[in-house]
Amino acid sequence: MTDFTLHTIDGAPAAAKPILQGSQKALGFVPNLYATMAEAPTILEGYTALSNIFAKTDLSETERQIILMTNNRLNGCEYCMAAHTTLSQMGGVSEDVIEALRNGTPIADRKLEALRQFAVVINESRGWPSDAQIAALLDAGYARQTVLEVILGTALKTLSNYTNHVAETELDPAFVANSWAGPVATAAE
Repeated sequence: MTDFTLHTIDGAPAAAKPILQGSQKALGFVPNLYATMAEAPTILEGYTALSNIFAKTDLSETERQIILMTNNRLNGCEYCMAAHTTLSQMGGVSEDVIEALRNGTPIADRKLEALRQFAVVINESRGWPSDAQIAALLDAGYARQTVLEVILGTALKTLSNYTNHVAETELDPAFVANSWAGPVATAAE
């Protein structure tokens, strides 16, 4: 295993310091994901910029978390599942939706379930959904814009999930209560 440094604000490369300082100010701590990404300030900048862009979509907090947590689960990212469970709780996502996302089970709300299923399709097909799969999302009440926003959320999770895989990022104390070690779902979902 290759060890990755958990950079502190003081010890981080200069280009990463402002981002780590912003995280410290906003959250009260620097998440281990950010401390790891600081090794390559460009990935940290890219991840945080893309996170801010994703937050500007027309999707609700619940819808954004559906996309993010679905990708976390499919990619088997224990760190991000715990972190996004915490963020979902803080963001007012209902507990039944959070549990469905953590377990890979259907969401009771038909529209939200269609979004979850489409996020699965985008992840598992590597961006090759069928016309019928796109139509199912649109028929549920979403727009073509949503198709592209699911891709955006999937790209965001690729950055963090893959970083956590190679670095074996340790959970922050703030996320430990929501630890997750669930199975990676299959296409038969």
